[in-house]
Amino acid sequence: QVHLVESGGGLVQAGSSLRLSCLASGDTITYVALGWFRQTPGKDREFVAAINYDSSDSAYADSLKGRLTISRDNNKNTMSLQMNGLKPEDTAVYFCAARRNNVAVGTDVDFYQYWGQGTQVTVSS
Repeated sequence: QVHLVESGGGLVQAGSSLRLSCLASGDTITYVALGWFRQTPGKDREFVAAINYDSSDSAYADSLKGRLTISRDNNKNTMSLQMNGLKPEDTAVYFCAARRNNVAVGTDVDFYQYWGQGTQVTVSS
């Protein structure tokens, strides 16, 4: 079992940066695939970024490449998402996701077993 808690969301102006964090508790995240997704009202959850168990591989949504950096610290059971150059269309609830005992990078919602409650990011124009 992996329990996930996101933090770092907030209200920012366009062009600003935010750093989201995800703290995992329960099992160690050493062999856990991690990812970030986002969702706006009435739309499906959308892939943002993902990282594999030892940080040797990562993936980003094509529309967000160049503005994001995903990282993890297995010793601290944390994952982070640095977001730069935020745009109003980045406004969404951002979710942390995990899948145990998997060394791949997961970009699909169905790949993940555990989800956090989400943190709201609002970007004003």
